Amino acid sequence: MPSPQPMERQTPESIRSSKGRRPVAALTAYDHPTARLLDEAGVPMILVGDSLGMVVLGHPDTTHVTMDDMRHHLRAVVRANTRALVGCDLPFRSYEDPGQALANARLLASEGAGFVKAEGGREILPQAKAILADGIPFCGHLGMLPQHVLEEGGKYRVKGRDDEGRVRLVEDALALEEAGAFACVLELVAPPVAAEITRRCQSMVTIGIGSGPDCDGQILVTPDLVGGFPWFTPRFVKPRLRTGADIRDAVARWVSEVAGKASDDKNDQACPP
Repeated sequence: MPSPQPMERQTPESIRSSKGRRPVAALTAYDHPTARLLDEAGVPMILVGDSLGMVVLGHPDTTHVTMDDMRHHLRAVVRANTRALVGCDLPFRSYEDPGQALANARLLASEGAGFVKAEGGREILPQAKAILADGIPFCGHLGMLPQHVLEEGGKYRVKGRDDEGRVRLVEDALALEEAGAFACVLELVAPPVAAEITRRCQSMVTIGIGSGPDCDGQILVTPDLVGGFPWFTPRFVKPRLRTGADIRDAVARWVSEVAGKASDDKNDQACPP
């Protein structure tokens, strides 16, 4: 397979300008080598997602992730000096009001985040506007909101299936676009609604995850894409590799070889001269 062509360094504006021209491929990264590999593969947008709570830190959901966690992993990703645009999630309860949202967005920007992302629509509009007014690019997140999963009984449900939900999602998206968000993740949004949002938002890129094929781009959790977390794979993901299982098999073979070598050495020592 030929190597991807080197891309220019990406910015929020270059991502925004892709709307209607070329789909945006986005993936998560939480460490330096993964960020380098994604960049070398030509991924234009990398998110240091609070999904690290589950796939890296072993938490049951994202509500346990802290600002310190996000800053630590963001620094590792930024050290890769990627051409991709690197953004970072504001974690649970780090943007309760505009002042807190701005202070934490500034912290992430100071660590090298090219944008910050927060979950919610019109209810967090004052926070989004405070961040944007400070010159920090902002990415929205609508649909299924993982930071609110406990409020929904721990279930991840598709949003926008009824007319009330559809209207709410569309109006939230339009409000974020008007505020100045350059992009918005649509997670588990009913595909027709995701398509409508994508069509009606003229200056905001929609990036889907489990929301159908008609968004301006797609994002996945990288361990889901490459089979790096074999204990759980979302239904909408088709893993391209089985790295987790392969690592487990490789390590098991190595352990067996080491054990076998120890047995051989003992047998050699037991042999008479």
